[in-house]
Parts: sequence; C-alpha cells; structure tokens
Amino acid sequence: MRESADRLTQAIGYEFHNSGLIDVALTHRSAGSINNERYEFLGDAILGFVIADELFNTFPEANEGELSRLRAGLVKRDSLAEIARGLELGKYLNLGPGELRSGGESRSSILADAVEALIASVYLDSGYNESRQLILRLFNQKLSNLSINSQLKDPKTRLQEYLQAKKMQLPKYSIVTTTGVQHKRTFTVCCYIDELNLETLGTGSSRRNAEQNAAEMLLESIEK
Repeated sequence: MRESADRLTQAIGYEFHNSGLIDVALTHRSAGSINNERYEFLGDAILGFVIADELFNTFPEANEGELSRLRAGLVKRDSLAEIARGLELGKYLNLGPGELRSGGESRSSILADAVEALIASVYLDSGYNESRQLILRLFNQKLSNLSINSQLKDPKTRLQEYLQAKKMQLPKYSIVTTTGVQHKRTFTVCCYIDELNLETLGTGSSRRNAEQNAAEMLLESIEK
C-alpha cells in the first residue's frame, strides 16, 4: 500500500488546495483510466519552458545550440528520475498489480513521468508562478552546479564518454557522400554503434562538422 502524500507535499514545499490533483499526478496508467498521462504532457511543457527561461537568463553568452544542450541535460529522464528518488517519490505512486510486481516504483521512466505530472498538478492547482517555484526548488542543486564549460563538450566527446561509461565499443564514423566543388564541399557522414544497432547521418562543410552533427543526432536518439 502506498504512503500518504502528506510527507511528499512537505518535501516539495507546496500544500495543495485540491488534493485530488496530486492523487492523479501519482497514479500510473496501470492503476486505472484516471491517471497521470495527460499531466505528464502538460508538466513536460511547463518544465521545458521554465528551464529554458532560467538558462537564457543565467547564460547570456550561450548560443541556441548550447542552451538546447544544457536544457536537454537537465530535463532528460535520468535527471528527473534522480530528483524523484531524492523525494522518495516511488513509495507514493499508485501502480497496478503488474507494475508493483515488476518493481515499477523504482523504474526511471515511471519516476521521471511522475515528476512531470507533479509539476502539472501544482500548475493546475495554483498557476504558473507556483509551478515555476516548484521547478526551481527541485532543480536548485543542478542549476547551481551547472557549468557551461563542463556541460558543453562537443557531441563526439559526450558520445564517447557515454559509451565508455557503459563499457561499450566506441562509435564508428564513415563518409557516405561528398558533394560540391573543391572549396565548397558538403560531407555526409554515418555514425553507428553496433551494440545498440543505431546509426545516424550528419552533414557539414567539413568531415569533422559532419561527424559532430551525426554524433549529436545519435545522442538524441539514445536519450529518446
């Protein structure tokens, strides 16, 4: 039996006017037709905007690509799941029998979705300002420790470090096509990882740029 959400509301620093909203936010689709799927959708959008706004103001010199990578690192599933575990969110979830038996309360995807749903429930209860304050509280440590120099490694480096951490083989790059005149060429490069059966194509004005673009697209595929 799941625990009462009272301690959770204390942990997130917000008291609900309508307690039914947090009940929905904590209910997985396996537990019934009234669940948090729609809340996840709304919470994801609110989270993305708040983090984008915070990064825009915190890093005025960063370009669009750099800001996008910073945001992606903050709102990705593993980051949200880490926040959920810090809140011990799993023990408050309402899961169906199958998910309970398979340990759904500790599954990263379920925990990450629940964080997004929780954000939406606060928005529905009190509006944007309260949901923004919740997000800033939840992400306070991550935002405080954020370093643009360490976070914005080039895609090939980040992909290599990710695979090394997973003890997997490094990606392979190969030129697919080269078009254009000698001083204005466009390269298309394939980046592929045998163990994951994944490959992406990247284009650029040099082989290096094409490889970076292919690596970035492959990283996005892994994160999705």
